[in-house]
Amino acid sequence: MRKAAKQLAVCAVIIAVLCAVSRFAFFRDLSVYIHLGYGENHPRVTAVSSDPSVMTAGETEYVGSYAKVTVRGVSRGAADLLVLDEAGEQISFHPMKVGLLNSVYDEATGNYTGDSTVICGVAAFWLLMSAVMVWHFLRKKGSEFYDYSTIYYAGFSIFALASGAILAVIAADRIINPEDFSMLSAYIMISGAATTFMNLTAPALVFFALMMAVSNIVLLRHSGMNPKNMLGILVSLVLIGGEALGLYFYNQDFAGSEWEFRMRITLENTYSTVFVYCQCMLTGAVISALLAAKRRPAPDRDFIIIHGCWFRKDGTLPPLLRSRADAALNFWKQQKQATGKEAVFIPSGGQGPDETMPEAEAIRRYLISQGVEERLILPETESATTLENMRCSREIILQANPEGKTAFATSSYHVFRSGVWARQAGLEAEGIGARTKWWFWPNAFMRETAGLLLKRWKQELLFLLLLTAFFTALSVVLW
Repeated sequence: MRKAAKQLAVCAVIIAVLCAVSRFAFFRDLSVYIHLGYGENHPRVTAVSSDPSVMTAGETEYVGSYAKVTVRGVSRGAADLLVLDEAGEQISFHPMKVGLLNSVYDEATGNYTGDSTVICGVAAFWLLMSAVMVWHFLRKKGSEFYDYSTIYYAGFSIFALASGAILAVIAADRIINPEDFSMLSAYIMISGAATTFMNLTAPALVFFALMMAVSNIVLLRHSGMNPKNMLGILVSLVLIGGEALGLYFYNQDFAGSEWEFRMRITLENTYSTVFVYCQCMLTGAVISALLAAKRRPAPDRDFIIIHGCWFRKDGTLPPLLRSRADAALNFWKQQKQATGKEAVFIPSGGQGPDETMPEAEAIRRYLISQGVEERLILPETESATTLENMRCSREIILQANPEGKTAFATSSYHVFRSGVWARQAGLEAEGIGARTKWWFWPNAFMRETAGLLLKRWKQELLFLLLLTAFFTALSVVLW
């Protein structure tokens, strides 16, 4: 994450310099467009500055139904652009300000000198942000893939890409139709980037929520009513309800004071930011988990850890645990056939209060029943959690072969989280995902994601608060 942040900081500096150079090289003046009405016969007008020592006004040109006047700043201060008819009578005025570096600001439209370069620069930055995140995501190889940053790169690169594309459209509108598209319109779209993203992705998110609810209902039919099996439905309701509430806010008419309107827009954008943050984290987690389940280690492993879970009282393995052991066995056989190398199995898992033996022992017996020689099995029987699985297994590996390469076999929905715990335990390992029934996967995956993110709730909360504060401040300032 730090490397990506440094690269983005460099990109920001380069874009800022290019914008500044373009501003002084090509955009020293501000074009003010005065609407003259519709129809073919427009009145002839003249525009003059109320204070030539602050700004000057050039000749009037006519563009469609608009009169175009070029304004240049002279010194800092405030002045009006006075619009005069053919008789020299004032018919309207534009309040203007000249600020730092003689930049002219039109208070009526929000336009300012070189505004097009700024929008283009911000759009380019968002698109570069997406590209940098995608690049770092694709470079995640081996055990490095199992990291919280993988979730950020996968989820927020989509938001950055969508925001960059929206800003690119805004920039094109501002450049192609400067008379019709003012910066005030751009400010609305920039401050409401999260709201726009939320609306654009609503169909996909609702479809995902419905599919999750369907799988959860099938799970309940197979496993019975259990609070743990209700998480998928709960998340589906939150996603659909959150989208519905956002659309309700977005489509509400408003009548009130300017301050009340500012507050309403700020609250709407703040809500959207919080929702989109959670949406991006969920999207990143889904992408990371799906890819982690499909990845396969290179056939050069010295050790294969098998994560334990509940087994039957007679010591036989239920389908979930057997699928993990079979996935490890299949990889072991494929590696031996391809390279002749025999990996050592490390069945991992201690004995629970309602279990007749350690989970590792049940797995060991199954491996022997499948023809694995006992010399190739080193059980780990002390752990009670996935993190302990990794720590205790690492100790066994360090004693047997400190330079050995490791894989771990677990259920497909559990691979990414297990990889994260492996790295935290100081173990460089890659996962082998065991097949899981489609109706079990989504609900189990949501539990995994919740557990993964709750482990870092302080960091996530801080990042969310900073992001929310940024977009909230942006809404207040731009409005």
